[in-house]
Amino acid sequence: MDFSFQDLSGTFSVADIAIAMSLSFVLSVVIGWVYRATHRNVSYSQSYVQTLVILGMLIALIMLVVGSNIARAFALVGALSVVRFRNAIKETRDVGFIFLVMGVGMAVGTRFYVLAVVAAVAISLIILVMHRFDWFALNVRRQVVKVQVPPDGDYTEAIQDVLVRHTDEFELVSMESIRGGALIELMYTVKIKKGKEPADVISALGERNHGQAVTVLTGYDQTDL
Repeated sequence: MDFSFQDLSGTFSVADIAIAMSLSFVLSVVIGWVYRATHRNVSYSQSYVQTLVILGMLIALIMLVVGSNIARAFALVGALSVVRFRNAIKETRDVGFIFLVMGVGMAVGTRFYVLAVVAAVAISLIILVMHRFDWFALNVRRQVVKVQVPPDGDYTEAIQDVLVRHTDEFELVSMESIRGGALIELMYTVKIKKGKEPADVISALGERNHGQAVTVLTGYDQTDL
């Protein structure tokens, strides 16, 4: 039997490895910086940005290993399929940055260096422009109103009467039993009238629900809940 050791590293040179690792690192860092500069919500995670850099370099390494060998590609797919990630992505744009570093890493690993640089720079500039000029922003500012009421009796009409006086529009989103059935929580999306304050809504609703909790969440569409 032949137990000889065979090193397949000769399929790429040391220069290829150095260029791929260095370029994927630089481009991933640039993408990470763009992510940090354009992030607006409260869910910013340093660990996530560092993961972007690691992921870009890792994808470049994987593409170097795979090369044009189909058998190796299927072997890596099978090996990576056992990995499970259970961290929830809080923002859809975070998924876009993950795919961006993956695409750049794949381009670098397959030695399309110019493509990787041009794509990373072009897409990063587009992201910066969208952030700078606030593209696709919705100027309508809405709030979420949560009202807790006792389970006995119909409080919906009284609550809606308050919302009619204090908001331009409102919609009942959910009705849920809480605290083991001791209370009912009603959730509305509303647009408070000009000149009215959330405190006015809270005060008016507090008079109708026998002193139970009332919560107004302002700017919920730009804040992680």
